[in-house]
Amino acid sequence: MRDSVHRIDLGEGGTPLVSVRGPGSCPRDVRVWAKEEAGNPTGSFKARGLSLAVNRARELGAPGVELPSAGNAAIALAAFAAAARMPARVAVPADTPRTVTATCRRFGAQVLEVEGTLVEAGAALRRESSGFWDLSTLREPYRLEGKKTLGFELAEQFGWSLPEWIFYPTGGGTGLIGMFKAFDELARLGLIGAARPRMVAVQMVGCAPIVRAFEEGEESARTWEDPKTSVWGLRVPQAIGDFLILRAVRESNGAALAVEEDEVWDTQARLARDQGLDWGPEGAACYAALQRFGSAGRILPTDRVVLFQTGHPGNYR
Repeated sequence: MRDSVHRIDLGEGGTPLVSVRGPGSCPRDVRVWAKEEAGNPTGSFKARGLSLAVNRARELGAPGVELPSAGNAAIALAAFAAAARMPARVAVPADTPRTVTATCRRFGAQVLEVEGTLVEAGAALRRESSGFWDLSTLREPYRLEGKKTLGFELAEQFGWSLPEWIFYPTGGGTGLIGMFKAFDELARLGLIGAARPRMVAVQMVGCAPIVRAFEEGEESARTWEDPKTSVWGLRVPQAIGDFLILRAVRESNGAALAVEEDEVWDTQARLARDQGLDWGPEGAACYAALQRFGSAGRILPTDRVVLFQTGHPGNYR
């Protein structure tokens, strides 16, 4: 941004790394942390990218901002648009939790509820042209730049020595792509070495286009027909940055894994009961994926693992 003095700032970023007990399937000495993004001002990691995108749209004179969303991005857009005194419009699937739509309306955003998935929501938004700037995932550059801060913070928090594994709940995948870009930039600046974390894209069995493409050796992902999952942040049947996600996973010698619905809810309940962690379902999906990896013997005793806990569960209640 050119005008940093008048930047809208709600306190986004700077989230903690929280030490958690790894699943029993992992070696005893494995160190596991959660990057706890629920403390962002709108309750999720979406605040990072949309802070920068809305600020830049305001700086460039946009008449308003809009996007389709499964939930957290809609809340973040509505909040930052309200802070910037800009009109906002969001389109969400009709079965999105009422908490999300009520919060967006409280911030003053117009809400379109559309039958279908995120794909249909995006199509409806574009059909009913408003002249607002479209801040959909990877349709402009600034959300990705905002998400790079995830990678910058991790590098700093680990003393400029990156962890061996990052488990990331992957819908649109902007954060995963942004982190990989951030690590390359830090290396060019000489702040970190050549080693990269192995990136694991975590999806749901009922909506796993990236996992399917990874397993089939494809460079892009086909649209997932009839997605079925109640983990709303991962019900993304088509990611515009699919090829970038797959490239980051493969170049890092990582993996893509889909988990079952029951695994997520069982894990979420167990983390609350056994560790006092009130995680959103996307974070619980990452913990369930780590448990699978531990059972398969893929995690070494010396490994450092980061799980992304991307949103507050209250956003979906």
